Amino acid sequence: MKVLVIGGTRFFGVHLVNSLLSRGHKVTIATRGNAKDVFGDKVERIIIERNDPSNLKETIGGDYYDVVFDNIAYCSNDVKGLLSSLKCGRYIMTSSASVYTNQHIQTSESEFDPISYPLKWCFREDFPYNEAKRQAESALFQIYPQFGSVAVRLPYVIGEDDYTKRLYFYVEQIIKGNSINVDNLNEKIGFIDSAEAGDFLAWIAEQNFVGAINGNSNGTISLKEIIEYVELKTNKKAIYSSEGLEGPYNGQKSFDLDVIHANKLGYCFTDLNSWIYKLLDKYIRTLEANI
Repeated sequence: MKVLVIGGTRFFGVHLVNSLLSRGHKVTIATRGNAKDVFGDKVERIIIERNDPSNLKETIGGDYYDVVFDNIAYCSNDVKGLLSSLKCGRYIMTSSASVYTNQHIQTSESEFDPISYPLKWCFREDFPYNEAKRQAESALFQIYPQFGSVAVRLPYVIGEDDYTKRLYFYVEQIIKGNSINVDNLNEKIGFIDSAEAGDFLAWIAEQNFVGAINGNSNGTISLKEIIEYVELKTNKKAIYSSEGLEGPYNGQKSFDLDVIHANKLGYCFTDLNSWIYKLLDKYIRTLEANI
């Protein structure tokens, strides 16, 4: 298939492109041209300006793609600007678990319906991230049903290449002896590995499914379990203080995403415990090597 990937030069976007290539697809990556990529002559490249509809028409409006992946659709106007110009068979948006207003263990796709949700045309800065993503999905499914679209809802994506460094934060502060303010030690949180997120997205391209679908590693873990593991491995104790550095996951209640829909379609996610401790070990080694 001829595939266009918007947002394929970092984090799980890189894994998505690599997975598509391994599956034999012809891949073009669309970027602003500011970041180098690692794909060499394996991909084609085009430079676009995502927020300029006239540029989108000029750069991608004349080509047809079997599948378009959009990893950077943050609001309804992002969707309108792109899909008003695009010619493709399928459009796959990377969405987020944040669209769910009442997150809990085994949150299912039916708990947010973008087709019935009141649509507002907006820019990213008009709403908080969660509401802007709801509007992006609503625009997609209400206004552009002809694209046979999928919204892939993911929990926190983590990995060695995680530029947000949210999980890394906890390891770093323990090793450096900095105090931290954590308000949700015992809440059970769902994650997905960045490589698995990319693979799941690439797999979706080869399915006939249309609509919203969850992706999530099997199982959950609490910050208490994470911190106690780091304490054990480093022989250092976390220092808790209300005046300490604010934990990036503060405020997050227990949740993960129900993946029975993906399972029924044939995708099997890894168990969280099979890789998250290895990731913590890598974080520990990196930090200890630099101290």
